[in-house]
Amino acid sequence: QVQLVESGGGLVQAGGSLRLSCAAYGSILTYNPMGWYRQAPGKQREMVATITSGGYTNYADSVKGRFTISRDNAKNTVYLQMNSLKPEDTAVYYCNAVHVYSRRTSWGQGTQVTVSS
Repeated sequence: QVQLVESGGGLVQAGGSLRLSCAAYGSILTYNPMGWYRQAPGKQREMVATITSGGYTNYADSVKGRFTISRDNAKNTVYLQMNSLKPEDTAVYYCNAVHVYSRRTSWGQGTQVTVSS
């Protein structure tokens, strides 16, 4: 399993922006897809966005047009640019990676995003 470390969370006002980073300690070329998930208090973890090694992206309907996922294979890093943030985006955001061959899933420790109204 690859070690994933998220950063970039914080407190922001509604309408603001944040960029989350997920640094992998190891090559991400063998992980496909990679993605971001979130879990709000009292709710189940949900998919936010995923990206394949070929750059194909998939987004939850609730974030389409506001969030952008990207990956830099040279830096072994996946990003989530979050714009026009809403209070309902408040959650712990987790980075996720699925190994190409074993299909084993790795998770980061999470980073808190809080959007105030």
